[in-house]
Amino acid sequence: MTDHVEKLEFATDDGLGARARLGLIVLQTDQTIEHEFAGIFGMQDDVALYAARIPNAMEVSPDTLRQMAIDLPHTAGLLPEEFDFDVVGYACTSGATMIGEEQVSALIRDVHPNVKTTNPISACKAALTALGVKRIALVTPYPVDVTMEMQANLQAAGFETTAVATFDQSDDFTVARISADSILRAVIQIGTRADCDGVFVSCTSLRAMQVIHEAEAVIGKPVIASNQVLAWHMMRLAGLDEDLNRAGMLFSKPLI
Repeated sequence: MTDHVEKLEFATDDGLGARARLGLIVLQTDQTIEHEFAGIFGMQDDVALYAARIPNAMEVSPDTLRQMAIDLPHTAGLLPEEFDFDVVGYACTSGATMIGEEQVSALIRDVHPNVKTTNPISACKAALTALGVKRIALVTPYPVDVTMEMQANLQAAGFETTAVATFDQSDDFTVARISADSILRAVIQIGTRADCDGVFVSCTSLRAMQVIHEAEAVIGKPVIASNQVLAWHMMRLAGLDEDLNRAGMLFSKPLI
């Protein structure tokens, strides 16, 4: 044993995320998005992703979704401002729909005033614009009342929802257990309609990322999903322009 501790010299560099540092506010009950984001951002050099979890109820309803507005500033504060984030994303499609996209952005910017912000419903609209798609089929896992609110939100933004289908589940734990094959069948069933030009699969808990490539090959149309559009939008807002193989037609598109 020695009583002498040698002090070492060191140099510092830019650390992780030299190209981009991304913050993600994840639902406490979400079992899917971190796994799917790892598959996307794990392919990026010098891009760092940091997540914080926001309290939410396991039951999905308009009231429980709006309740998250109370905890958004505190959860955003768990992402240290010193990290100098390029983008912070709130990872709840239905929550952003119920709280309001501008309100979500304002609550995050109360803590991170200079950051760019997004959420899956705003990212969906940006993605549809980039793809040039106006007529969509909407697939959700939500109860009908939440699904209809999302349809109204998209319609108000100028996107025609020509077909809507839901797994009609209010339990977020069950939503994360819906099989990828079930999601694929749903997308093909609704996406082959002649009156739609693309499909949006909503919900960060749905395991849709793994079926996008196959679904697009079958129906010959763009297929987008909450985690995919959020990742794409965060990347594009951060100035990352990679076209990721097998991540869907969307990743070949720039932000418009």
